[in-house]
Formats: sequence, structure tokens, C-alpha cells
Amino acid sequence: MVGKLHSLESFGTVDGPGIRLVVFLKGCPMRCAYCHNPDTWTMEGAKDITVDRIMEEYEKKKPFYKEGGITVTGGEPLMQLDFITELFTEAHKRKIHTCLDTSGAPFKPDDPEYLEKIDKLLEVTDLVMLDIKHIDPKKHKELTKRPNDNILKFAEYLNEKDVTIWIRHVVVPGITDDEESLLDLGRFIGKLKNVKALDALPYHDMGKTKYEQLGIEYPLEDVEPATKEQAMEARETILKGFKESRLELKKQAQEAKKAQVEEETKETEEAKEAEEAQESEEQ
Repeated sequence: MVGKLHSLESFGTVDGPGIRLVVFLKGCPMRCAYCHNPDTWTMEGAKDITVDRIMEEYEKKKPFYKEGGITVTGGEPLMQLDFITELFTEAHKRKIHTCLDTSGAPFKPDDPEYLEKIDKLLEVTDLVMLDIKHIDPKKHKELTKRPNDNILKFAEYLNEKDVTIWIRHVVVPGITDDEESLLDLGRFIGKLKNVKALDALPYHDMGKTKYEQLGIEYPLEDVEPATKEQAMEARETILKGFKESRLELKKQAQEAKKAQVEEETKETEEAKEAEEAQESEEQ
């Protein structure tokens, strides 16, 4: 099988644990206003690559990847679902850690055939880095030109399948950093038991030159890059919502346990009363 490649990065350090071989695939259904890789949107200019070729690149620098592995990103890697499944299957045969960096945009929750394919991929995926662009449906569509309902369902599906999740959120001043949306994002991910990390990434405009080269107007021309302090503040707000959600889940679990104990106690008492009544009748 042949994949449509944008590029390979040999020493990725921000794309999952350890040092990683990062595979950038072509094709993406979203048009995020802050995207720094607009040259990955379409298949135009894609280079054909095979799983064997990627493994050759991995083996060349294998000692460096001891605590890392392979990350597939894009573009949107789920646009090439069959290819990354083949790649991750081979990686697992070689005991290589696999990471999928995705927006979840292509997820089809109501398509049984698609879900069957996704399940095969998740069986050989050690980590999913899920980039949630915006929790608010309207603002998400304004930002990416796509709805987010299936993306949030993908997050829930990953949780059901017991897949480890790292959440990523790009902090764009005035667009993705309003307090209520950040709290809502935290409340949402707080319901997912398999979320193990949260990255709030400051927006940068280093991809602006690519837009110029492609003859595309840069959507955020008047937006200043976010500072590390702004990103840290946003992360704290998300975590506040996260903790609220976790506390609520804990409260619900305690109430459910209490109700169960009360029900069991009631059943025991009723059984005892019935037994005593029967003994009384026999006498």
C-alpha cells in the first residue's frame, strides 16, 4: 500500500513521548484559520511512500528512538486510514510505540464499516494526541469551517475503547481563549477517564510565509501570537473545568454506591421480614 506523504521529520521531540520519527501525511478536511501547514491540505505535490520505506528510515536512527517511536500527523492522518493501520501494525510487530496526532475530523460515528476500520487502527495505536480546536460548535465552525460534533464523539469513542489520550488546544488570543469555552473544554475532557495529558499551545504565525507562497490570504493577519504566559493561563482555566468535572463524577459515583448499599440493605431487611413472617405462620 502507498501513502501520500508530505514529509518526514527524523527527530521529533514534541509529537509524543521521547524522540520520534514523525510522518506528515497529506490531506485535511478542515481549514483552521491558524494552520501553519496549509501545504498539507490537498494531495497536490504528495510523495508516494510505503510502510517498508518508513521502517527503513526508522531503522537508520533506531538507537535514538529507544524511548520514543513513530508519530503520524498531517494534514489529517485519518484521511489515509488504511495506510496508517498498515504502518502501525508493522510498527507493533517490531515493538515500536505508535502515536496518532489527529483532529478527529474524519470520524464517522454512525458508519459501522468505518468503525470497524477505526477499531483495527486503535488496536495498534498506543497513544492518540487529539487536537480539540474549540469546544463551542458555532465558534469551531467559524475557526475550522467544519462542525465539531463528530470530533467530540471521537474523543468519547477513544475513551470507550480504553485508548490513552493526550489533549491539545491551540490558544489563539480573542478566538480560542475565552474563559467559559476553556472551562467547558475542561469539563468535557474531565469526563474522559483516559486523558493523561493536556497541552495548551500558544498560537504562532510562523506559517504565514507558506500562505504567501501558495497565494492564499492569511486569515489571522491582525492577530498577535500568544505568549507562553497566555497559554499557561488558558491551561489553568481548562484544568479548573477538568477538576470540576472529575469532582462531579466522583460525587455521582459515591451517590450511586450509596444508593446501591441502601437498596441492598432494603432487600436484606425485606427478606428477613418475610422469613420472620413465615416462621410466625408455621408456629
